[in-house]
Amino acid sequence: MPSPPDSRPALLPAIERLSGGDPHCAVIWLHGLGADGHDFEPIVDEFDLARLPPTRFVFPHAPMRPVTINGGYVMRAWYDVVSADFSSGREEANQLRESAARISALITRENERGIPDRRIVLAGFSQGGVLALHAGLRHPRRLAGVVALSCYLPLPDTLAAEAAPENADLPLFIAHGRADPVIPYDYGASSARLLKACGYPVHWHAYQTAHGVCADELQDIESWLAVALGEAG
Repeated sequence: MPSPPDSRPALLPAIERLSGGDPHCAVIWLHGLGADGHDFEPIVDEFDLARLPPTRFVFPHAPMRPVTINGGYVMRAWYDVVSADFSSGREEANQLRESAARISALITRENERGIPDRRIVLAGFSQGGVLALHAGLRHPRRLAGVVALSCYLPLPDTLAAEAAPENADLPLFIAHGRADPVIPYDYGASSARLLKACGYPVHWHAYQTAHGVCADELQDIESWLAVALGEAG
């Protein structure tokens, strides 16, 4: 009897960097609106890789799509942003869920290459961080953790119904710049408080920076990854 067709979405194109031979952990890092996978590739060279287990860093490219708040201009985006404010419905929910399915497909590919979910971290910046939180908290198998930078929690009203019990104690590294003019600091801070109230182990960090990642932040991420991936390994 023939096998059923694979229902997974097509794999996103991605850049890959290895911290050592025969990786047994993975970090899938999601870029922000209008960027691409090259945006955060250089961070691999900023880490002290001797502190991390052999790890595959995966930097996928988001699909090209029109973005409403940018006048419909077509750019790489994980989902359309339909409102300039941060009211409910700012992110196009169906596209957010579609992108989460494509991240799940990348996780499955890591499984097929010998890396279980428990040794995989989802990381993201800005819009990529929004997606990392959304996908990680709903993923049906235990992950190693989520790194969410300069972002906020999307669709909070659906989290209680959709959160995966397998990731109820998922470690979360959440960070934000105090002078962020793109996604205000208070949205990151309130998202961290909400997730703490839901029982998630949140590692919250604030930095004297704008909408970006500073040197101190990279050092803290490195230390957090060393624990999260070390324990997973």
